[in-house]
Amino acid sequence: MRASVLKPSDTEKAKLVKRLSRIRGQVDALQRAIVEQDAPSAKLLQQATACRGAIDGFIAEVIEDHIREQVVHAETKDQASRAAEELIGIVHSYLT
Repeated sequence: MRASVLKPSDTEKAKLVKRLSRIRGQVDALQRAIVEQDAPSAKLLQQATACRGAIDGFIAEVIEDHIREQVVHAETKDQASRAAEELIGIVHSYLT
């Protein structure tokens, strides 16, 4: 199956890039906590779960964009069906 192309608008791209910048900052802070601060396990776990939450938010945003652009606004019912099946496969691999 050929992957559909995600073409986010400039506004959507900016939101995604901003999310990734925050994620990078969180990962950098986690690394500093390990290397420079010898942080306790509880603090590391708290920061790691914050990173995971940020990644989950990024994934949710990309999924939403995919649904809107590839499923809802598909040119044909067949294209919408293929895009939906592709998304189901991606979500399934993410959750398992």
